[in-house]
Amino acid sequence: MSTLFNMSHNATLLFWTLVTIVFLIVLISKYKWNPFVTLLISALLLGLLAGMQPLDVVNSITSGLGGTLGTIAIVIGLGTMLGKMMAESGGAEQIANTLVDRFGEKRVHWAMMIVGFIVGIPVFFEVGVILLIPIVFTVARKTKMSLLQIGIPILAGLSTVHGLVPPHPAPMIAIEAYGANLGRTILYSLIVGIIVAIIAGPIFGKYIGKRIVLEPPAELAEQFAVKGTRKLPGFGITLFTILLPVILMLIGSIADIIDPQATSSITLFCEFIGHEIMALLIAVVFSFFSLGFSRGFTKHEISRFTSECLAPIATIVLIIGAGGAFKQVLINSGVGGAIAEIATGAHVNVILFAWFVAALIRVATGSATVAMTTAAGIVAPVLALTPGANVELVVLATGAGSIVLSHVNDAGFWMVKEFFNMTVPQTLKSWTVMETILSVVGLALILLISVF
Repeated sequence: MSTLFNMSHNATLLFWTLVTIVFLIVLISKYKWNPFVTLLISALLLGLLAGMQPLDVVNSITSGLGGTLGTIAIVIGLGTMLGKMMAESGGAEQIANTLVDRFGEKRVHWAMMIVGFIVGIPVFFEVGVILLIPIVFTVARKTKMSLLQIGIPILAGLSTVHGLVPPHPAPMIAIEAYGANLGRTILYSLIVGIIVAIIAGPIFGKYIGKRIVLEPPAELAEQFAVKGTRKLPGFGITLFTILLPVILMLIGSIADIIDPQATSSITLFCEFIGHEIMALLIAVVFSFFSLGFSRGFTKHEISRFTSECLAPIATIVLIIGAGGAFKQVLINSGVGGAIAEIATGAHVNVILFAWFVAALIRVATGSATVAMTTAAGIVAPVLALTPGANVELVVLATGAGSIVLSHVNDAGFWMVKEFFNMTVPQTLKSWTVMETILSVVGLALILLISVF
């Protein structure tokens, strides 16, 4: 590749990367092109501009897409099935009812944050919103509280888990890219996640709920009104089913810490069941019995639930794969190395760098998933050249950056606006501010932990 305008080789590579990212952002946000197609074209464009051979670019794209989806596609598919079993059995409703009874009406918004956090573990943010909106309406009606005071804590819980807590695909992408330890990442993510969810959820929700008074959309409120009195699964068994994959992953990580050489067969077994794919597979099969057959569902109904829920996630899976393809071209073209050299030469704090890169892509494309996959490709080489960096905290910083400032180019923004019957300015004052609090407070906590 010839250098441009007498710039150095690294500066030329960075220039072409910038051109490609602007191209990507304009096509997605202005011309509304499909992100999957746009990411593939951008990866191709970057490879060619960076001087790679055409066939090498194609090979990078296929290996990047395949490598990224190897684990993630299975995690998304199984997580969605677990969420579907929870929705159909009434498990999400049971968790909400129990927590409202335990916490009492005065502190119900705290219970809602916990509901969002727990329910968000196995499901995508959008799926979580659809699962929990009926609960928001029901609780608001029961307690006569402001819709946002109930809703914001649930959204904060869901969004925190989506951006920060494994086995969610976004943090899993960064864990794979950076070679982070899964158990340590879960531990840090729970410490940071619970604190940010409290600040952006119940505390901010109470503040904004008094200032923006809403009525739920009439048709939706009618559609979601609880009809009939179906018997719900028990609270304990529902909670155990949802948390089972996290428990198994933690067991695997603890075994790895106690016996890093894996000398005993017990350690090997614990690491096997603690692998994210095995942990989710075990939990899904368990849910067929705990939330399926034991609730009186037939084998045909369970088969239908698990097939139905996979169609809506196809687009998400493909976008993540294309993000991985783009990441691989960044690495193979030498762009990753060029960014790493410049960033380490400038002594940039790698945690701040990861947050900033993810935040820029998030604000521009509106997608937390695109932000996470693209940022992982840019940050991984910088991390490799930063000895002594806490890799797990860099995973969380990338996750925190990927949820900042949701606005009109984000599907989640419109979903929240419609479900809560808000105007665009009201959505910006409530939902957008909540997402930004989550991201910025998260970054501050991550930097604080890195000092110790």
